This record gives sequence, C-alpha cells and structure tokens, in this order.
Amino acid sequence: MTISLKSRALAAALLGTFALVPVAAMPAMAQEQAEARAVTINDLFQLRQAGQVLATPGADRVVFTVSVPRDIRTGASDGAPSSHLYVADSPGGVRALVAGEDTVSGVALHPDGESVTFLARRTGDERPALYRIALSGGAPERLYHPETGIQGYRMTPDGSGVYFIGRDPSLPDHSALRERGFRANVYEENQPVSHVWHADLGADGPARRFDLPGHASALELSEDGMLLAVTLAPTASVDDSMMEQRWVFVDAASGAVGATVQTPGKLGMGRFSPDGSQFAFLAGINRADSTAGTLHVADTQGGDYTQIAPDAEQHVRDFAWRGDAVFALVHVRQDSAWVSYGVDGEEISREAHGGFVAHSVSLDASGDQVAFVADSPNHPRDVYVARIGEAPARWADLNPWLAQRTLGEQRVVRWRARDGVEVEGVLITPQGERPENGWPMIAVVHGGPEAHDHNGWLTGYSRPGQIGAGEGFAVFYPNYRGSTARGFAFIELDHLDPPGAEFQDIVDGVGALANQGLIDAARVGITGGSYGGFASAWGATVASEHFAASVPFVALTDLVSFMGNTDIPVEMVDVHFMYYPWQNWDWYFEHSPIMHAEGSRTPTLIMHGEVDTRVAPSQGYILYRYLKLAGEAPVRLVTYPGEGHGLRNAAAQFDYAHRLMGWMRHYLQGPGGEIPSPELDFDALLAED
Repeated sequence: MTISLKSRALAAALLGTFALVPVAAMPAMAQEQAEARAVTINDLFQLRQAGQVLATPGADRVVFTVSVPRDIRTGASDGAPSSHLYVADSPGGVRALVAGEDTVSGVALHPDGESVTFLARRTGDERPALYRIALSGGAPERLYHPETGIQGYRMTPDGSGVYFIGRDPSLPDHSALRERGFRANVYEENQPVSHVWHADLGADGPARRFDLPGHASALELSEDGMLLAVTLAPTASVDDSMMEQRWVFVDAASGAVGATVQTPGKLGMGRFSPDGSQFAFLAGINRADSTAGTLHVADTQGGDYTQIAPDAEQHVRDFAWRGDAVFALVHVRQDSAWVSYGVDGEEISREAHGGFVAHSVSLDASGDQVAFVADSPNHPRDVYVARIGEAPARWADLNPWLAQRTLGEQRVVRWRARDGVEVEGVLITPQGERPENGWPMIAVVHGGPEAHDHNGWLTGYSRPGQIGAGEGFAVFYPNYRGSTARGFAFIELDHLDPPGAEFQDIVDGVGALANQGLIDAARVGITGGSYGGFASAWGATVASEHFAASVPFVALTDLVSFMGNTDIPVEMVDVHFMYYPWQNWDWYFEHSPIMHAEGSRTPTLIMHGEVDTRVAPSQGYILYRYLKLAGEAPVRLVTYPGEGHGLRNAAAQFDYAHRLMGWMRHYLQGPGGEIPSPELDFDALLAED
C-alpha cells in the first residue's frame, strides 16, 4: 500500500473535477417558521427519542419507550437519560404508563395481550425486577425479584414462568473485602459468566440454572414454549462475544442442548417462525464481514442454515415473521425499505421509504399492520404505524417544539473517488445564500467503520448537524468505503487499508464540495469518534494541509499499542486489519497517525473517556504528546472521568458539545491562531436560549 497522502496528488484531488450529484433534497422549514431560531446545544437536553416499539395483538395500540435526557439547564442532577414507557391508541393519543423517577428496559408484550412486562428498579428493589402493567394503566405489579441481575428474558406462553439470562448469585461476594481496600483486578481472568435460568412466577423456590456450554448473552423462546434459542460464546470476553457466538437450540423443559448453527462470524438478533421449525437471525456472511447485517434462516432440528440475499446492497436492521415469510427492514445506502423474503431466499416484495428512515419492525397479530420507529431530516425518532403497503401515520410527535426551530437544508450527495468508486454521504447546509467563497464546513466521520449515516436526524452532542448549520457551517457526513448499507462488497473495500482509500473517499468528497463552490476548502474541520476519531487524527497528521481544525474523540492513534490494550483485538484483525502486528510491523507503524505527527499544522482538540476499554485513553495521551512535541499547531487534550467509549452523562455531553463547537468556531470562523481559553462559563452557557 502507498500512503503518501501529503503528496501533490492529494492536493490536486481536493480541488479536482469529481462530480457531486444532489439526491433527494429535503426542503427547509416552511415560511411561517422563518423567524424561528436555530437549534442550539441546549436544545439537546430536551430532545426526546422513541426507542423500542411494540404493536399489540389487537392492532389498536402500540407500546413504546422514550429516552428522556437529564435537562441540566433546569438544575436537574447529572446522569444518563431515563427510559419511560408509553402507550398510544391513535395518532397523538399518547399516555404515559411508567414515567417520573422510574426507568424501564426489556419491554415485552405479556401473553395475556392486555399488559406489558418490563424491568425496573423501583422502591424496595435490591436490583431491577420484572414488572407487569396493564395497557389501560394503573400501578405496576412486581412479578419477580431475582437474586441476580436480569440481562434478558422471555415469558412462558401461559405467563406462569420466565426464562432469563443472569450471573450465578452464589458466587462469592467480595464487597466487604473491597471496602477494606482489597480492590486488585486480575485482567481478563475470572470474568463472570452469564447463564440461562428458569423461574416459576409465584413460587418461593430458587430459579433453575441450565447447564449450557458457554457464556449466554441472548435468548428467544418458540411460540409453543418448547424450544429456546440461546447465543453462547466460549468465554465472557468482548472478543468472544463479537466473533465466537453461535445460536444454540435448547429443550426448554429439560435444558438438553440440541443443534448449533455453525455460522462463521458476527451474530445479531433472531426469532422463531410461528411453528418453531425455523429460526431467522442476522449474521455476517463470513468471518471477514464486519457486521451482522444479512438475514439467515436455520432449521431448528439440524442447525443447517440458508443465507438470504447475501449479495444485496443493503443492511438488514430488523425483521419479523409474517406467516411463512420474513418481513425485513433494510437500510439501502442512506434510506430504508420493507422487504419480504421467502425462506428459500426469494424476494417477494420491496417497498422503498420516502421522507423518513425506519429503524425497527413490530407486526400486529394479523401481520397486516406494522409499528416502527423512524426519523427524518426534520425530527428525531418518533413512532409510526401503517397498514402494510399504505402510507404510515405518525402516532407520536415527541418534540413538537422543533416546529419553532429553523433547520438547515439536508440532502444526499454522491461523488466519484479518485479510483472511480461511487461514494455517498449526507450534507446539511445553512439557510440563506452561501458565502462568496462557500461555507466553512465540519466533516463528521462515523465510527465502526461498520456503520453508516442515513438521511435522517443527524444531530447530537458529538455530531453538530443542525447545531452547526444554525451557526453557519455546512456539515458533511461521508459514508466512505467500509460503511454499511451497501453490502459486503463495499464493506470489504476497506480491508487491509485503514484508513487509506477510505480516508481518500472523505478527502475526495470534500474536494467535490469545494469544486462545486459549496464550501470553502481553506476552512474545513474534521471530527468523529472511535474509528471516526481515527480518521480525524489522520486528518490532523497525514492530511494536515487539508484540515484547518480537528477534534478526534476516543480515537485510535497508535495501532501497535492499540492492539495491546483494546478489548477487541481479534475482531479488529479478522474484519479490518487482516494482520497481527508481528506479521507486519511496518504496516502498523505506517497506519498510525502518530507516525505522521511531525509538522502538523492542524489545531487539534483531543477528547477521551478515562475508563474507555475499547480504545484506551492512552491513545489520546499519545497523540497529544506527539503533536505537542513534533507538531506546529495548538493542541489540547480533555478527558472525562467515569466515561467510557462515548459519553453517557448529561454534564459531560454538554461540556463536549461546547468544546467541539468552540474549537470549530475559533479556527474555521474566527481569528484562529493562539489556542482559545480552556475555561467554559457554564452558568452563562446553561442560561442561553
């Protein structure tokens, strides 16, 4: 591989002649909203999003969860968002079932069809317990208070029992020793294994543990209650859970292990067919597939399986059985569609979506009505309901105040990379006429790289989106090679070459936008988290001449040491790098941003969680030190105590968002030069409209 990205060829590519094709442009807000203000960082802390959604058997109600952030603007305590439970029986007919101080997870329809179950830790609970609440409302009823934490569960068909995953509560309790100061950690040894259990509800006896070979992480139960499907991995390590899990069928009464589905790589969700003879699930098509995005159907007796449409340019996100066919939600490039497949792999129907991107599927008992969560360029994830083949209705508008915000114009863009590969992305531009030299721009690079940015709501604490557009920035989300939603062939294009050609895709996209006069090539910043942070660190070093500011977040910066302290070394090699370090040391050195830090002219703000086990915080320290010693531009490192691979708590997100935007303003819109003050006036910022 050649990575001389500082060459004149790259400079020429940036201002080259690649064609940029706008696709499916979304209009800005209507004229009556013209005086509404832009979206701000503070708005993020009142932004609610739908999560899980379930269609009830009678097709007249849907149950769904809502993520509710801590609104620290109003003095709320710091913390992660809460998850509340709602029910709707018509568009706008929304009622809260469980809200307030409670937070719920694991919502499922109860077999009686008139209530739902969920996990919550309420007053008097030592740990999250299993509850039931009627769809008509009322007080939740505690069904089961386990001796161990429940990581996932399925009710028996008659509602008398529950199968669940949890750790063994009889293991020694070392809390007293820890309180005395004995807190040594033995790295990667004696990781607690999770098991499958069965409990009779209403009985006083202990739960029964199934003797299964390995660490359990997910389970499904056939409709007749006779058969379990369990994902088992050899150990509880993250690498094994990513790469070595297999679906195993288990007799629900005896616990006897039956067939194993011997897939070669990553696994996703699974569901039994109505008669229990088949099991549909998501998985990678081979060991090198970076995502479990292809539909498979297995025989539950023998474990033999069929891959469904493995060559399709899509990513299956969710599915449900509809009779003897599988009704799937697929993402295709930046959009979504419903696709029905026969178990033989034949595509029965396909219905592309317009105006929204769906993220889930729940069919009612008849299979004729679907409830789902979807977002659009104009709103985050809300709840929709539709009869199959008909236009959907939006049953829950969780953020009506967004009607009083001015949104930028969002559209899909396409360009040709220098080697001829067609690449796409999403572009948000401010309202009004573009400046004479084009807008300053922030390129936001997604992580993974087994992910993609869709043409929906793209605004969050680390993703400027509409916040950036409201401040006069164009915001660009490139789906470089290696991204999902275009099939395995596109994913495979990044193998052996991170972040070589895939990074060139980003640079070529920026060049295409500049060549169209949309953006100012001299005022382009780059940011992203994890693998997107890798690209951002690359932009601050190898391609420093092309980026006027960089904000890498939880970023890979030194691949040799990264492989020594990440919790997914096998996954990184088998689906991305293809070499272990000792097989090609030079490759690891050449692909590390720190090796190209000398002479960097890009002001770089590095941010990292202090307890990140995926990309150790040392990766941030290393990049900081190398840029500090060998670079020629300002550099700053900010770390967040108690935060991992991404920020969960509201105060940390607030701080991050303001530092990110402040850095971009200073170097892309402002005077640049000397590093800005590290201090934030939190009282003033929290009081802003």
